[in-house]
Parts: sequence; C-alpha cells; structure tokens
Amino acid sequence: MKSIRWVWGYIQNFRIRLFSGLFLALAVSLLNMLNPYLAGKIVDRVIYGHQNGLLWPFLGTMIGVTVIKTVIRYNYQLMFERVSQSVIFTIREQLYDRLQQLDFSFFDRTKTGDIMARMTGDLEVVRHFTAWTIYMIFENLTILVFAIGFMFYINPLLAMAMLAVTPIIGFFATRLSFTVRPTFSEIRGQFARLNSVVQENISGNRVVKAFAKEDYEIEKFSVENEAFKEKNLVSARVWEKYLPVLDSLAGVLTVVMLLVGGMMVMNDSLTLGELVTFNSLIWALNNPMRMVGWLINDVQRFIASAEKVEDLLNKKSEITNEAKRFKIKHLKGIVDFNKVSFSYGDEPVLKDVSFKVMPGQTVGIIGPTGAGKSTLVNLLSRFYDVTSGEVRVDGLNVKDWDLAKLRGNMATVMQDIFLFSDTIEGNIAYGDPDASLEKVQSAAKMAEAHDFILKLPNGYDTIIGERGVGLSGGQRQRIALARAILKNPSILILDDTTSAVDMETELRIQQTLKSTLMEETCFIIAHRISSVKEADLILVMDNGTIIERGKHKELLDKKGYYYKVFSNQNGNFDHQYNGEDVKYLNGAK
Repeated sequence: MKSIRWVWGYIQNFRIRLFSGLFLALAVSLLNMLNPYLAGKIVDRVIYGHQNGLLWPFLGTMIGVTVIKTVIRYNYQLMFERVSQSVIFTIREQLYDRLQQLDFSFFDRTKTGDIMARMTGDLEVVRHFTAWTIYMIFENLTILVFAIGFMFYINPLLAMAMLAVTPIIGFFATRLSFTVRPTFSEIRGQFARLNSVVQENISGNRVVKAFAKEDYEIEKFSVENEAFKEKNLVSARVWEKYLPVLDSLAGVLTVVMLLVGGMMVMNDSLTLGELVTFNSLIWALNNPMRMVGWLINDVQRFIASAEKVEDLLNKKSEITNEAKRFKIKHLKGIVDFNKVSFSYGDEPVLKDVSFKVMPGQTVGIIGPTGAGKSTLVNLLSRFYDVTSGEVRVDGLNVKDWDLAKLRGNMATVMQDIFLFSDTIEGNIAYGDPDASLEKVQSAAKMAEAHDFILKLPNGYDTIIGERGVGLSGGQRQRIALARAILKNPSILILDDTTSAVDMETELRIQQTLKSTLMEETCFIIAHRISSVKEADLILVMDNGTIIERGKHKELLDKKGYYYKVFSNQNGNFDHQYNGEDVKYLNGAK
C-alpha cells in the first residue's frame, strides 16, 4: 500500500481525468451485461416464444451496445495513457532534479547502471501500472461484481454453485502474490548490475581494445546475463506452479454451469434463455479470475520498481545550504584552511591542514598520488564537508555561503576531463551560455586551444563525440581550461590540467595565465615542478598532511621532498631553469 499511496500523490493532480476514465470504465462494465441479457431474451422470446418482431430490435441494440462500448473504451484507455505520461513526466523531472542536487558521496557509492535502471526500466513499470494495470483491475473487478449481481438476479442457486470455486482461487492468488514478490526485487537488482557492466564496457571500450580484453569482457557480461536469466527463471517457476491451477479453477466454472444449469433446465427451474445468459456471462467470471495472476504480476513488479524510484527521490544530499546564507555576486578570493581534517568513511584523507591565501595569489600543490591534493580543493568547492576544522572563503565558513553562489564564483578543471556531445563553442561556453564568440575565442587563446580548433573541420562549430572522443588528451585539457577561464571566476582550480600538453605549450599557458589572471586566486595541482615553480605558495603534501610549504627557492633550500622531485625531473626540462636553479642542483650554497 505504501507504493500505491506514493504514486497516488502524483496521480491526484490529474484526478478529474482519472475518475472520468474510471466512470467510463464502469459504464463499459455495465454495458457488458446487456448483450448476454439480450441473448437470453432472444432464445426465450424469439426462438421459443415466437415473438419474431423483437429479433431485429434486439440485434440492433446488441450491435449498438458493442459500438458504444468500443468508442467509450478507446476514450478511457486514452485518458489513462495521458495520465500515465503526465505522471511519468513529473516523476522523471523530479528524479533528474534530485540527481543534480545529490553530492559526490552518492555518486561515489552508486553505480551508473543502477541509476539508469531507475530512470528507465523502473519508470516504465510505473508508467505501465498507471496506464494499464489500474484500469484493468477496476474493469475486471466491476465486471465481476456486475456479473455476480446479475447472476443472482436471474437464479441465485446456480450463481452460488458457480461461485463455490472462487474462495479456492482467492487462496492460490494470495499465495502467488506473496511468493512472487521477492523474485521481482531480485530481477530488478540483477538488471541494474547487468546495466552497470554494459555501461562500464561502453565507457571504457578503448581500454578494452587496447588490452585486447574483448573475450574477458564478453565473459564478464555473460556471467551477469546468465544471472539475470536465472532470476527470471526463478520467477517463471513460481508462475509455473500457480498459473495452471488458477487457469484450471477458472475453467471449472464452465463445467459447473453446464452440469448444474443443464439439470435445472431439465427440471424447469431455469429457462434455456437464462442458461444462455449464464453461459454468455461465463467470461465475466472467467476472465477476471484468469487475470488475477497477471495483475498480481504487474502490481508486484510495480511495487519493486516504485520502491527504487521513491528511494532515489528521497535521497538527501549530505551537502546542503544552511539556514544562514550569504548571497554574493563576486567573491574576493580569500581562502583560509583552519586545522582541516577529512575522512572518507573510516579512512582519514586529510589531517590538520592549515594555510591562508590572499586574492591574486597562486597556490601550487604537489605530492605523490593519494596524498590528498584533489580532496583538498574538493573541500574548497564544498563537494564534501570537512570532518573537523573550517574552510573559510572571504572570512566566512563555506557552509555559510549560498552553495550555488559559492560554486558559481569558482571554476574547476578536474583531473578527469569531461566534455559534452556538443560543439566546441558550446563546451567552452558551458559556464556562460550567453558569451559571445569573441569571448569564447579569447578564452581559447589563453588556453592555447584556438589554433588547433581552427584546424578542425568546422572550427568552433565542430561537434565532438561523447566525453571528447576524437580529441587528444591535451586538446581536451585545453578546452576544459578555456571553459574555466571564460567563467571569469574569483577562484580558479586547476587539477593536473596541463599534464597531457607538451612543455612548450604548458609554459605559454602559464605565462598567459600569470599576465591575465591578476586578481583571481589560483590553485594548481600538479606532478611537474614546472607547473608550480612560479606559485606564490607551494604546498607539498604526503599522506594527507602538508610536509613542506614555501616558494620554489625556499623549498629547494630545505633539500626535502620537493628538492628530490625537482632533481629527478631536472633532465626533462633543463631549458626552463635559470642559472640559480642549476646551482641548487649542483649542491651550491
């Protein structure tokens, strides 16, 4: 009932159309009683009563009823379809809106295949329930009630004899309902896992082919596909057990009607026309009883899917706007980390990190993989909340800023570059859709992307593939950098942004950014010393802590981790070092 109440919350917005459809379904159910009644009258009054003048009026009425039923049924089916499409449109909109509100933690824990299963397969089951199952349950129930009432009106004894089998049908239908429900939940869960395998394979198809692992991926898919088949077969075995019983019991009605009804006709306690009416009403008992199993199937599928959809709609983001919000137009860019620690689950990632940056300054962050560099800037953008300590922007805790305004004043170029299936101009202007082509080109020039863009078939109007397929890693990075620059942020975060570009291009990008971004606070995460050596503050991180801090020459003087990395990388870009750098490498005091 919980799932029914949940979907009713959406259906009630269209209740006028819904109840109009149910009223028309009720009318059709009532009209279904008329033709069997007229058929009995034709036997009694025309064939045996020789009232031949009634034949054509009776036949004309039966034909008219059939036409009216068809028209009315078409209209209420259309009504239910419209209601279902409106309901699913609303739910789909809310689901997508909810996904946009959920934080990184949710997507860290939830597979893409599971999300897609809820957005597609589960929603389709909800739509089917709203468009078909509801009116089929109502239609079959009203037909059954009207048929029983009409049978008792004609001959209560024969009606009771025919209904004697219904408690047994109800018992097996209830058993079927309880037995089959868990199987649908398992089918739905396995379908999500199958989706995840397909989604990962499609996204990583280049890696698969690069390692010639097609057979391995096929085998992995086959395992999940086999499991999906087995889950469906388990459900089918439940149907194999109960459906033949339900069908057989429904078929018993015909036998009872012929035996008992035939004896009553011979005893003159029932006319032949009334027996014909009963025979014509057999379907009105038979069909609903046969449909019980299938409708239970649809209801249980709906419950399993509705629970998943409702669960996603009820998900709450761990990152929320607090009651105290400061709405701003433009940040100054003062950043202060005060004894910040962060744990992902039970695993500590950052430990007691403190530093302060003023507007216009550049902070370089280096360290080995897993040192906590990306996590640090993720806390600044409030993709996660600190475990302890405070991250302040312009003197206020990031939790006190309006979340959209805070992130709107920041631009992040992440490690994992994501480009949309759109034109290059559309990708660069993503943060500012109203930007002119001149602004887009200016940002592309700053990111050293303009020249290669002009060489593409359609220049800035070139449509790139999903995730930037067709572009090199360096080209994707430069488009992503242009996208961030165009946003004109107060705080610019570059997470290993130039790792895929050559040294010469990287140097030009750095020089352009330094001469152009005079007031913006900039964070540069990198593995190359060349990317951070001009920074106003360099943070060296390891195991979630800052082990060294200072400017380039200060860190070289310390002869610590930074110095070792610098020495190891020296052979890669000697041409960028000045004479003082070489002296430090040679051990000069």
